[in-house]
Amino acid sequence: MSGAMFLQRAQVRVEESLQQAIAQCQTSPRLAEAMAYSCLGGGKRIRAALVYAAAHACQAGPQQLDQIAAAVEALHAYSLIHDDLPAMDDDDLRRGKPTSHIAFDEATAILAGDALHSLAFELLAACAGEYISSKQALQMVQALGQAAGAKGMVAGQMLDMAAERQAVELPALELLHTHKTGALINASIQLGALAAGDVSQQQLTALQTYGQAVGLAFQVQDDILDIESDSATLGKLQGADLARGKSTYPSLLGMEAAKELAQELLEKALLSLDIFAERAVYLEYLARLIVTRKS
Repeated sequence: MSGAMFLQRAQVRVEESLQQAIAQCQTSPRLAEAMAYSCLGGGKRIRAALVYAAAHACQAGPQQLDQIAAAVEALHAYSLIHDDLPAMDDDDLRRGKPTSHIAFDEATAILAGDALHSLAFELLAACAGEYISSKQALQMVQALGQAAGAKGMVAGQMLDMAAERQAVELPALELLHTHKTGALINASIQLGALAAGDVSQQQLTALQTYGQAVGLAFQVQDDILDIESDSATLGKLQGADLARGKSTYPSLLGMEAAKELAQELLEKALLSLDIFAERAVYLEYLARLIVTRKS
């Protein structure tokens, strides 16, 4: 199967899994509608694809992977809803359509994000069964919890807000994005690996190196696109980071050096996959996609 076909299949599978999960959240139809609005029918699903790719590299069976991938995407959607709120980045556009608090209202958006956050851990916990042990499920919950909270995305968002209109040096910028963007990307890879019952510590360490590299490369490419792309292609307001006075890799390093950094991170990611030989094919494809994407 080609890398492009693999990604397309991952997108379809995780979309179906998310639809099924949200369809069961009908106590408040408006809440379910807001959850679906922000979670379905859009996005590249890179994080979900990384779950499937890491599972393939570690020879995990296909059972329960859809739930794991859906958990990652539900958590990602929650983070985007909250990131876009007036109290945070105050964005009006996400994935080419009005952000959740614009399409609904601020309170509904907050609650939809909260519900998607909870749904992510519900989906992971429900993985325990015939194919995934309770121990594996607990490890997954712990990994996703660390990526989501004060050791991961929430810390990154706090650092991001504090850095607005401040002179931020490169180490501080890397720390910020290692948490805000990289933590969930790395967790997605770890969750896919943990779905394999006999994954070794050597494999987990290699995947962590890969995840850290591609997580940072993802943000470097985002910063490049914020300057070189346009709002229609990005699906969000082009130039928003610069308008808010945020430090970016091109602003600190220059555009050419930022592009060189993305390539260096790609090479580091690819080197870390030698242990998996040909089973790393989809991880390799996704790493290259991350640094060549246009949106």
